[in-house]
Amino acid sequence: MTGNLYRGQAGLPFSSALRVYEPLEAFPEDQQVALRAAGARSVSRAAIENAELQASLGRITRPGGDPFPTGATDLVRVVAVPRTGGPAPAAGPDDAGVPDAGAPERLLYCPSQLVLRAGLAANALMEGIHGPLARLLIPDEQRDKHQERIDEVRAHSGLGRVHTRASTWGIPFSWFCLYKESDPTDVVESEGRIVTVRIRATIGEALERVRYAVAHLALAAPDLDMLEDLTQLTEWLELFHPESVVELDYGAVADKVYPDDSPMDVRLGIECLAEGDMTGAAAAYRRLASRWIPIRQLARAS
Repeated sequence: MTGNLYRGQAGLPFSSALRVYEPLEAFPEDQQVALRAAGARSVSRAAIENAELQASLGRITRPGGDPFPTGATDLVRVVAVPRTGGPAPAAGPDDAGVPDAGAPERLLYCPSQLVLRAGLAANALMEGIHGPLARLLIPDEQRDKHQERIDEVRAHSGLGRVHTRASTWGIPFSWFCLYKESDPTDVVESEGRIVTVRIRATIGEALERVRYAVAHLALAAPDLDMLEDLTQLTEWLELFHPESVVELDYGAVADKVYPDDSPMDVRLGIECLAEGDMTGAAAAYRRLASRWIPIRQLARAS
């Protein structure tokens, strides 16, 4: 299977991701060597996305009926961000080939963790309304085999946190609470189309914003489903290093919705609810719905 599938993704579901990038010291020592090597290779983001996509499509047609990733193609995304102050860490013996430790930028890392994420996704599918169908498509033998991979990964890396959350056919409104219009944004274009949009915020900024949203919704709209989503999002972000960065990667859906005012509309909607302005809150929701409901309806289109 060849070609740049990532550029077009024709016929594939829209997939978006929320990723946390951590500094090297947040990872176990035995994993840091592999992460340094990934930073030194300077592989483009487009190449990483394309490699992961081709690998996922390859698993669908793999002989033996095992749809799970083995970890052999697990990749690492790397971003360079400005240093936040304080003394720069001293360069170690394994730092050859990576930017000078005294440089104004530092590298942050987000491992794909496909083995762990596939296991979590399979468990969620089994527990959902499509569980009986999922058990027919993924036999117990294959699930047991993958559980062995998960146990091996956990024993090797010791990681209890998953760095990536994914969503198909639209972006959860709760994710937009983490961002503002002034946050660093990369718009990736190719052949007149927007391939993706990536927005980044420091984890400190993201936590401050999501806690603000939780506090106001808890008072103004405690029964809103979004409040539970935001609470879970807060608990997830609190697992990571305080110098991490949180990235929202729109994926191919960006070509349908960007320029996108969703972060502003979500923030205005929450502020209006907190102030008792139901008219303003309803207007913000209508703007969000007009933008995202048509995207979600594509999931049921023939």
